[in-house]
Amino acid sequence: MFHGNGEYSIWGMHLLWWLVWIFILVWIFATPYNIPGERRIKNSPIDILKNRLAAGDIDKVDYEERKSLIEQDS
Repeated sequence: MFHGNGEYSIWGMHLLWWLVWIFILVWIFATPYNIPGERRIKNSPIDILKNRLAAGDIDKVDYEERKSLIEQDS
């Protein structure tokens, strides 16, 4: 282990290691991409149904029928 007074050491850790750790932390917490194993908030069945209605996949009659079925199961 190096015990000298190195000009690039900060608090006992080499400057390069500080930069590596900062990069890793920024990558973990600031990356907008999906990270494998990341916990995500799942949409409820009603939310999915609302999205399908908004996208035009189903009409208002289908929406109301499916909504009543989902509410009966809850």
